[in-house]
Amino acid sequence: MADKSHSVARRKERTESAGDGTDVKNEGPVTGGEAPADGGSAAAGGTDQSGDSPVEPMELMELPPFEIIVGDRIDPLAFKFQFKNVEYSSGRNKTFLCYLVDRGGADDGVLRGYLEDEHSGPHAEEAFFGQCLPLYDPAVKYTITWYVSSSPCSACAAKIAEVLKAKKNVKLCVFAARLFEWEDEDIQAGLKALHAAGCKLRVMKPLDFSYTWDTFVENEDQPLNLWEDCKENYEFYQDKLADILQ
Repeated sequence: MADKSHSVARRKERTESAGDGTDVKNEGPVTGGEAPADGGSAAAGGTDQSGDSPVEPMELMELPPFEIIVGDRIDPLAFKFQFKNVEYSSGRNKTFLCYLVDRGGADDGVLRGYLEDEHSGPHAEEAFFGQCLPLYDPAVKYTITWYVSSSPCSACAAKIAEVLKAKKNVKLCVFAARLFEWEDEDIQAGLKALHAAGCKLRVMKPLDFSYTWDTFVENEDQPLNLWEDCKENYEFYQDKLADILQ
C-alpha cells in the first residue's frame, strides 16, 4: 500500500499485458535436440560427436505455477480492460479484486491493496482471506469493501458465505463491475447465498469506477475517461442483480 508497507507476492513468470488488453504469456525455455544415442547427457557436460569441443552444460528450468499476485496499484491499461463493464467479457479471464479493510479504529489505519488471479489456482476472492487477513482477530470488527472486475463464481460465493457465517465480526460489501455468467442458475444461487449471509452486493456506478481508478490504479494523476456506454451497462447489470436478489 502507498501508506502502509505490504509485501508483494509475484510469480517468477508474469503474464504480460499487451497494449490491446490481451494476455501474452512468456514461453518456457526451449531445450531442443535429442538425447545422445549412447545414453550420455549433454547437460552433464560431455563432448560433441567429433570428440573435439566440450558441450556447454544445459540448465533445465522448472517453471513455477501461476500464483495470486498481490500489489498496491494496478497498471492503468489492465484496469481499463479488466474493469470495463461490457456485457460479454471475451478475453477477460482473470479477476482483479481491490480491497479496503477497516479494522475498527486500529492504529495502522485502513488496509488497501489489490489481488489478481489467473484462474488456474485459488481465485482472488478465496485468496483474500488467507493473504490479506492472515492475522484475523475475532475480537476486532472488520468492515471490508471490495471492488472486483466481475462478481464471484458459484464456488467462491459459497466459500465467502461460509466465512461470513462463521465470522460474525466481518462485514463485507462487494462492488462488481460486471456480473459473471449471471444467467447460470448456480451463479444466481451463489449470489443469493452471499446476500443471505449478510454480504452487500452492488454493481459499480460510473462514480465507483472513477473512485477505483483514483485509489487503486497507477494513474500518474491522470483522470479516468469513462467509456461511452458505462452508465448504460451499469443500469443493465443493476437490473439483473435486482432480479436475482428479489
